[in-house]
Amino acid sequence: MALSAARTTQSPARVELADLVRLRAAGEAIALTAPRVRVITSGGHLSPYKGRGVEFDESRPYQPGDDLRTIDWRVTARTGKPHTKVFREERNRPVFLWLDLRRPMLFATRGEFKGVRAAEMAALIAWSAVGHGDRLGGLVFSESEHHELRPALGARAALRLLQSVCTNSFWQPPEATASVESDAERALQRLARVARPGSLIFLLSDFRRLGPDADRHLQKLAGHCDLSLVHFFDPVEAELPPPGRYRIQSAGRSFSIDTTDAKSRQRYHERFEARRAGLKALARLPGIRLIDCTTDADPRSVLAQQFRPR
Repeated sequence: MALSAARTTQSPARVELADLVRLRAAGEAIALTAPRVRVITSGGHLSPYKGRGVEFDESRPYQPGDDLRTIDWRVTARTGKPHTKVFREERNRPVFLWLDLRRPMLFATRGEFKGVRAAEMAALIAWSAVGHGDRLGGLVFSESEHHELRPALGARAALRLLQSVCTNSFWQPPEATASVESDAERALQRLARVARPGSLIFLLSDFRRLGPDADRHLQKLAGHCDLSLVHFFDPVEAELPPPGRYRIQSAGRSFSIDTTDAKSRQRYHERFEARRAGLKALARLPGIRLIDCTTDADPRSVLAQQFRPR
């Protein structure tokens, strides 16, 4: 188990706050960047953030050469003279975590549950944001819980988020009647409403059963934010084990699978690849990055391959 030396909990099925706090040094050593640089700001310089990435400072009299789109019409109407808005660059970029802890995330045949790996990844990202002076916010959800934290600065923001991740009910098997798909749909809609332009957003999920409008929500978000889709999966979800009968436990349920039929094995693999192809297609859009993380991988190594060390 890749992270066993850094963890004290013996169970691969949940996380404790102390385990996530221990990842602080590893997270602060990683510098988060947007997927692509593509926004030209004043002066002809390229900005790594989408959207304006600035906030209003003051209004002043219009000068020849000012952008007509920045005219302050309210002040202009009040004074009778044209005024333009002056903006200043935002120093603290919002970093937003969207963490899926629904029933399918409470599964693994190797390493640790997908949800545990996602929680560890969330901690690394949170500590990186804190270490680089970014504002951190998050939306953590399951079938029965929904925690939303507004972007804020400092270690307290990270601790509040990680305390939410460690809520006991997230790691208990949900009711069988709980709706997996509708909760993800609502969480994506909420994310689209609260994410500010220029935000760097990490979506941590296995991206199963997100709802029919998931791609539309993600494309809308990518129009003004930078997205990293972190795809968690167990190796057995990509490829069935050798022919035979196996007993599997997931989220409090136990069931058996028979992998002796070659055609069934092929269809199973094709379904996984179809889902992967959909994620890859999204990642071809400007400002979207796709990151894979298996349940037997070390999230620190996965992030280090994607982002430069500080």
